[in-house]
Amino acid sequence: MKFISWNVNGLRAIVGKNFMEVFELMDADIFCLQETKLQAGQIELDTQGYHQYWNYAEKKGYSGTAVFSKAEPMSVSYGIGAEEHDKEGRVITLEFEKFYFVCVYTPNSQNELKRLDYRMEWEDAFKDYLCLLKDKKSVVVCGDLNVAAEEIDLKNPKANTRSAGFTNEERDKFRALKSAGFIDTFRHFYPDMTDIYSWWSYRFNARSRNAGWRIDYFLASEDLKDNLTDAKIHTDITGSDHCPVELTIDL
Repeated sequence: MKFISWNVNGLRAIVGKNFMEVFELMDADIFCLQETKLQAGQIELDTQGYHQYWNYAEKKGYSGTAVFSKAEPMSVSYGIGAEEHDKEGRVITLEFEKFYFVCVYTPNSQNELKRLDYRMEWEDAFKDYLCLLKDKKSVVVCGDLNVAAEEIDLKNPKANTRSAGFTNEERDKFRALKSAGFIDTFRHFYPDMTDIYSWWSYRFNARSRNAGWRIDYFLASEDLKDNLTDAKIHTDITGSDHCPVELTIDL
């Protein structure tokens, strides 16, 4: 199976660029979006052959996720079952016979780390949610996790030690998630690959200089290790400040 995840940073804007072309070219079994920035009824996409699932933030023009799946899931849930974390449209979970598939857009700690404390609460709650799923069956998780896990995952680590997305606190939470039984699939295949990123600031010509961060992931529960086939980061695909990431897996 082929899975794609893409933070589109505003779906209505990217639909006017190249979104449908990329969507059709990828021909994924499941295609996930983060930061759709939509409310219900604001867009209609003709994704023939796919079932569509949307989670909207209460705040207009903010956050939001979507999942398009060729196969109809057994069940679909929105959020993680915690009211304090489920107002921003950040999580969609599809249940299939053999596995759960989770699309997530992790909260950003923001400038001056003003949302770092909330981010820590979110991280613990989301890890607990994933572990509950993992106790039942295999889990695949994708999305913008808003963290560069290691120094190899961003261009300028020393200059960003207290920047949102590379604080010790955020990186420790990512390590805790891995320790709870999840594989960073890209690093599973390419543990030492450098200069490969999934997000570039719109400022300072960051993308043309490849001054980026790898903050978009596919994670898989450890019981799926032998099923993993490959992971890719499609740095050549533009339209957003993020690029799509991919996982192929034998399920």
